[in-house]
Amino acid sequence: MNMEQHHKVSIWYFIIGVWVVLILQNYLASTYAIKTIPYSQFVQKLKQGDIVEISITERQIQGSMKSETASDQKTPFRTVRVDPDTSELLDKYQVKYSATIESTFFRDLFSWIVPVLLFVGVWFFLMKRLSAQQPGFMSLGKNKAKVHKQEDVDVSFEDVAGVDEAVAELVEVIDFLKNPDKYLEFGASLPKGLLLVGPPGTGKTLLAQAVAGESHVPFYSISGSEFVELFVGMGAARVRDLFEQAKANAPCIIFIDEMDALGKARGFGGVGGHDEREQTLNQLLVEMDGFDPNVGVVLMAATNRPEVLDPALLRPGRFDRQVLVDRPDKQGRIAILQVHLKKIQKLGDIDVEELANMTPGMVGADLASLVNEATLLAVRNRKKIVEKENFEEAVERIIAGLEKKNRLINPKERKIVAYHELGHALVALSLPGTDPVKKITIVPRGIAALGYTLQVPIEDRFLMTKTELLGKISSLLGGRAAEEMIFKDISTGAHNDLAKATDIARSMVTEYGMSKKAGQVYYKSEPQAMFLQQGLNRNARGEYSDETARIIDQEVRNIIDDQYTIALKLLDEKKDILEEAAVELLEKEKIDGSYLEELIRQKETEG
Repeated sequence: MNMEQHHKVSIWYFIIGVWVVLILQNYLASTYAIKTIPYSQFVQKLKQGDIVEISITERQIQGSMKSETASDQKTPFRTVRVDPDTSELLDKYQVKYSATIESTFFRDLFSWIVPVLLFVGVWFFLMKRLSAQQPGFMSLGKNKAKVHKQEDVDVSFEDVAGVDEAVAELVEVIDFLKNPDKYLEFGASLPKGLLLVGPPGTGKTLLAQAVAGESHVPFYSISGSEFVELFVGMGAARVRDLFEQAKANAPCIIFIDEMDALGKARGFGGVGGHDEREQTLNQLLVEMDGFDPNVGVVLMAATNRPEVLDPALLRPGRFDRQVLVDRPDKQGRIAILQVHLKKIQKLGDIDVEELANMTPGMVGADLASLVNEATLLAVRNRKKIVEKENFEEAVERIIAGLEKKNRLINPKERKIVAYHELGHALVALSLPGTDPVKKITIVPRGIAALGYTLQVPIEDRFLMTKTELLGKISSLLGGRAAEEMIFKDISTGAHNDLAKATDIARSMVTEYGMSKKAGQVYYKSEPQAMFLQQGLNRNARGEYSDETARIIDQEVRNIIDDQYTIALKLLDEKKDILEEAAVELLEKEKIDGSYLEELIRQKETEG
């Protein structure tokens, strides 16, 4: 902030200086004005005896003549020298004259030196501005870490919710930095490194900011990618400089975000930027071994890809502790929602527990976006308070995308979508272990969703049985089954359903050992991202034979075919319910899952 003000003041100095020079120039020019006359007038004045004295140079004649208003006053003048024999004319009229050599010093000064100085000054000023924003060549080896002080950070552990275990680990480290004698008395040493691992959006960086706000010690924050530079050796130089500054200001905390950009396992590709990155990683390993743990320098890092980190980073003595910042459970989501709901000025009667049930799998960033989206919807719809309906609409927007009421769908396609979505819902309601159906809609959403069925789990699940997985596949295939049963034809609308069902079936065979023919063998050998949903290499081959691959493909096909048959059978038994619900859905465009449940109970009672 001070630097920007300094530059603004410098610019004003420059502008004021230019104005002063111009004003002085005009003043001097007006004060010492020399009248320029034609040579013919000069000769005429000479013949009239009005010329007093002159000085002759190679190109011009300069002197003084009698004033036209008062004969006792002199007026300076100059004229261009035309006649080379002017001296004869001057002798004839007895005018005192002298010859001088014309000095070009000041003219050269103003015509050459002043512009050069001006350009040099502008260049120096611009280079100073650029060097403040982008370090020059001599500062490439300097670290780019941002130093945070207690008064600069307004985040504390009160702003962090849903990750109590991670907070407990970090509180212990902060206590060690504040009261090292309490631990040194027992001979305990401070962990050298803490690695925060977890899915994106779970609050790893927020935890680091909370540490900065709670620690009362210098906090160096830098991204792993900032060590990577065009010039070889610059990354290692920045690591050295960072640790030197940290040791000089101990106790302190160093935080490296996106650690996988710097600490990726060595040995994969030995050309180009890989050599530079490996040198930087080697320097980091050396620095972590080199400093005394009792000095009070703690290295914190965050990553959502711990599986790609170099094993040397993860051994004891380097990153001693790996703190899992996982997706929050139901209680964690309630705590996170309560933190964000406090920021809403006009909040209605909201059941936070019900809202937490509607958001399974969401992380802290998702929940923050959800609360903000609900608030925006309330303002857009001109509500006086943020109501429950706004939160439900926000959940649907995050899950399925933006509602597109203006998208025109012809009646035939609209009818296909209605039966398709009801097929999902009826199969899900008919099978045990499936998530309850909350809403069915045929209003288009997002990029390609012409309708969707919203299922909300009652509780968080961490294990799923084979029966539940098969029921999930049947529910996914229910839409395609309804299309075939009603229209005797199938559409492209089941594209996403088939992809999800196939992924589940293949995982059952290759990862979960839920196939009798394939056996209880794990067939996936390629490393999988622990916290990232890659969606790649769906058909990647593991270490197994072609015969085993054929068995796997056949088992996946059998699972899909069997569950599709089950879905067809269930819908055939409830065809009258399907027809009646389709009429209601086509008329209202949205129906609740409770309507379908009540309809099923009525038909069962009548039957």
